[in-house]
Amino acid sequence: MISEGCEQCAKGGKMVLFVYGYCDQRDCFYCPLGENRKNVTQMYANERPVEDDSDVIEEAKRMSALGTSITGGEPQEVLDRTCHYLELLKDEFGEDHHTHLYTGIPGGRENMRRLSEAGLDEIRFHPPLELWGDLHGTEWEDILYIAREEGLTPAFEIPGIRAEEEFLEFLDEGAADFCNINEFEMSDGNYRRMQKEGFELKEDHMSAVEGSHDILDRMGDHEKVYFCTSVFKDAAQHRSRLKRMARNIRREFDDVTEDGTLVYGKAWVSEARLEELGVPEEFYAVKTDHVELAWWLLEEMVEEGDVPKGEIVEQYPTYDGTVVERTPLSGGSGGSRATADD
Repeated sequence: MISEGCEQCAKGGKMVLFVYGYCDQRDCFYCPLGENRKNVTQMYANERPVEDDSDVIEEAKRMSALGTSITGGEPQEVLDRTCHYLELLKDEFGEDHHTHLYTGIPGGRENMRRLSEAGLDEIRFHPPLELWGDLHGTEWEDILYIAREEGLTPAFEIPGIRAEEEFLEFLDEGAADFCNINEFEMSDGNYRRMQKEGFELKEDHMSAVEGSHDILDRMGDHEKVYFCTSVFKDAAQHRSRLKRMARNIRREFDDVTEDGTLVYGKAWVSEARLEELGVPEEFYAVKTDHVELAWWLLEEMVEEGDVPKGEIVEQYPTYDGTVVERTPLSGGSGGSRATADD
């Protein structure tokens, strides 16, 4: 049985609250942070820059968040900020809003107490790679018991760099509740450093590292070890989160695809022209220099010559609204869209 935090991630129900981009402990060669997140103080709730508390609440509502994962950089290095947002989320959404935090430092009892009192449920430790295998008898062992004493669920979350049976010992001893192993990946933020260390992409894969599944041979059979693949993160977690957002924010005329994107039409015509053509007002929205409307309606109007041109737009339902594809329409052109049910 996977942890509650992981169950919510699998449903796409966890908002990602990025609280701080700095990590003073070490510069891990495998750190996946891109340039817009690494060594910055700017907060993000999913893709939304956070300027005040309302941004966090609005983003959580946008995706009907079941819980929140808190990450960085190092969240414990801005403990006041981290605790503030834990309290905010619990006050707004109640105790059932599950929270977990990723950290690369032990932190100590006072930090564990403050995090617990602020509303943190689960803390996932990522010890430095150079200490793997030598964690017993150190502060990394102590903090697992301290975290539990302070009311937190202690666990490990590590990249699948290599198998290390000491993590299994901690599970068997009852010090940690589970160990999540993330498939080792290359990203825009770490690609060059990873290559320098001798790692290569798996054949026919966009991000997974060659040999990253080998860790399962020694650790994968343990009932409290969970291996999270890059495919699962994309196909289940990310896509499910997009679908939650899309169904919350879609307009009457937007279509939601199986990938969780929104599809609509865009045309440079006046509202008066749409009224003249008898288009019901719920099938379009007027913007500053264009109108957006049902893509299938626009396609039909262009084909019949009622509107000279337009385009079908597919975009993410995220705050930044990244456009995935634009399909131009002009007299005689057309196309079809495959959409998920509403």
